[in-house]
Amino acid sequence: NTAMAAQMTDAHRRFLQVLMSKGITEGSEAKKLHHHCCETDKVYYAHDKLDDFISTINRHLQPLFMQIRKGMSEEDGRAYYAVVNLAETEVTKMASDYTEIELELFRKTMDLIILSENGFASSTDILNLADKLKTKKMKKKEAEQVLKVFVEDKWLSEKNGEYTLHTRCIIEMEQYILSNYQDVAMKCNICHSLAVQSQVCESCGIGMHLPCVRKYFKAQTEPRCPQCNEFWSCDIP
Repeated sequence: NTAMAAQMTDAHRRFLQVLMSKGITEGSEAKKLHHHCCETDKVYYAHDKLDDFISTINRHLQPLFMQIRKGMSEEDGRAYYAVVNLAETEVTKMASDYTEIELELFRKTMDLIILSENGFASSTDILNLADKLKTKKMKKKEAEQVLKVFVEDKWLSEKNGEYTLHTRCIIEMEQYILSNYQDVAMKCNICHSLAVQSQVCESCGIGMHLPCVRKYFKAQTEPRCPQCNEFWSCDIP
C-alpha cells in the first residue's frame, strides 16, 4: 500500500527532528531511532524499511531543498545518515557559522587533504598555512583553536595530529568536492562515492576506500585491481 507509505507521520517528523539536531547519525543508531519513533507515535514499524521511511521524509523535504543522505565512514565502512541542505553549497552553509579567515583556513586544509596521497594533512602542514592566509595572517595558537572547532562541528576529524574530512563533511560536500577538484577527487571503484582516504592502483590509477578494499579482496586469492587486473601493490588493511 504505497499511498499510505507516502504519508508523513509524527514518527517521521520526530525522526527528522532528532537527525537535524545531531547533524549526523550512525546507521545502527538510525535503526534504533526509527524503531523508537514508530513505537512512540504508534506508527506501523518494519525493521527492514528504514530506507523507505527515510525516502518518505525526503519527498516532503524536497520543496525545502533538503535531503537525508546516506554515506559511509571511510575508517570502518559503517553507514551514516546526515541531513543535507541542497540549496546551499557547503561554503555558504559554513559561511553563516565561521568568519572569512576561518573559512579560508578550512578551504586550504581541504586542499591539503584532497591533494594528499592518503587523504590526511598533518597539523604541522596546516599550521604552516595559517600565516600565509590572504584574508589576514592567523597565529598558530588561533589556528589550533579553529581546527578544534572544525573537529567539534564535524567538518574535520583528527587522529594523532593528522586531519581528514569528517564523514558528515563528505556526505554534505561530495558534489562540491567532485566539481571543485575535478582533476584529483576520485570516486571509489567499488561503491562509486567520493573517496578521500583511499588506496590507488599503481598501474591504472583507480582508487578504492579502505573498507571497500578490505571487502573486495577478502574473496580473492590474490589481490588484483578490479579495473586493470594488475597486482594490487598496496598493503591490504
